[in-house]
Amino acid sequence: MSVNRSAATLVEVPRGLAGVVVADTEVGDVRGREGFYHYRQYSAVDLAHSRPFEDVWHLLVHGDLPDAPRAAAFAAETAALRRLPDQVAAALPAIAAAGAHADPLAGLRTALSLLGAAKGFRPVYDIDADRRREDTLAAAAAVPTLLTALYRLGKGLGPVEPREDLSYAANYLYMLTGAEPEPERARAVEQYLISTIDHGFNASTFTARVVTSTGADVAACLVAAVGALSGPLHGGAPSRALDTLDAIGTPDRIDPWIRERVLAGDRIMGFGHAVYRTEDPRSRMLREIAQRFGGPRVDFAVEVERQVEAILAELKPGRELHTNVEFYAGVVMEFCGLPREMFTPTFAAARVVGWSANILEQAEDKKIIRPAARYVGPRAPVPVSAA
Repeated sequence: MSVNRSAATLVEVPRGLAGVVVADTEVGDVRGREGFYHYRQYSAVDLAHSRPFEDVWHLLVHGDLPDAPRAAAFAAETAALRRLPDQVAAALPAIAAAGAHADPLAGLRTALSLLGAAKGFRPVYDIDADRRREDTLAAAAAVPTLLTALYRLGKGLGPVEPREDLSYAANYLYMLTGAEPEPERARAVEQYLISTIDHGFNASTFTARVVTSTGADVAACLVAAVGALSGPLHGGAPSRALDTLDAIGTPDRIDPWIRERVLAGDRIMGFGHAVYRTEDPRSRMLREIAQRFGGPRVDFAVEVERQVEAILAELKPGRELHTNVEFYAGVVMEFCGLPREMFTPTFAAARVVGWSANILEQAEDKKIIRPAARYVGPRAPVPVSAA
C-alpha cells in the first residue's frame, strides 16, 4: 500500500522540465514571448549598453548597481583576485598537456577543483553568506586567468600574468593575446560578456543550483556548471555557427545549402532557442555591434540570417525561428581576435558570474533538490516484506 500511495504523489511534467517552475529567484528572468530578459530589475541589454562588466557583476552578487566610489572599490577588489595561487599555476602545464587536443574548458574543470582546494573552499552549507560571497568572487575572478593560461599553454606559449589596471574584458583579451587590446574591441567583448552573464534557469545554471543544494563547496558547484556548459546544445555552439558561414561560403550558396539541411532535418546552428519565440535580444544587440565594425564578413552574416529566416518560414510555417546569441557572438568574437576554440570558454568567463549569483541564492535554501523519475523498465517483484 505504501508503494501505491508513493506512486500516486508523482506528478507528470514535460520532457526537459520545459516551462516547469522549480524555484523562486531574484537574480533575473527571461520573458521569451516578449523577447526580453533582465538582471534583477534592469534590462540586460540596457546594462550592456551603459555599464562596465564589473558594475553588472556587483549588481548580481550584491543586489544593486554601485555608485562611482563603490564601483571603483569592487573593481579593485576583484582585479586583485585574478592572480593564481602558486600551486595552481604550477599544475596548469600538466592539465593543458593532457589529451591529444588541448581543451581550455575541459581543463577548467580540473583547474577549478584545484583552485578550490588551494583557496580552502569549504561546503557552502558550513559557511556564512559573507564567506560564500568571498569564495564566489575568488573563483570568478580567477576563471579568465585559468582559461587563457590553459589556452596559451596548449599552444606552446607561456601564460600572461593578469594586470590589475585593466578592466575584466580588456585584461581577458590581454592575457589571451599578450597585447593590450584596442578599446573598441575590448568594449565589444565586454558587451558580449555582459549580455551572457545570466539567462534564467538554463542547463548550466540549474546544474549549479542542484549541486549547491547538496551543500557542496563553490568550486564543486562551478565545475558541475562548466560540465553542463560544455555540451554543444548549450554553450558549445558559437564556433559551430561560424562554421556554418564557412560551409556556405558565398551568397549564391545560401539558399541551396540551407534548404538541403532543413529538408534533411538537420539543425541550423545559431538559429532557434528553447525559450524565445521572437528575436533573441542578445542576437539583436550583437548584430548591432558587428555592424558597427562592418566589413564583408558581417554583411555576409546578415544576408545569411535574412535568407535562413525566410527559408525556415517557408519550409516550417508557424514556427518562430530566429538567430540566437551564438550566431552573431561568433562573428563579434572572431573580429575581436578570439580563436574559435576560445568562444565557449569566453562564454564561461561571463556565465561564471551568473552561476555565482545563483549559487549564493540557492545556498540560502537548505532543502536539497531531489526530483523523482518514472520507472519504465521490466516489472520488479514485490518485496516479501511489502506483501
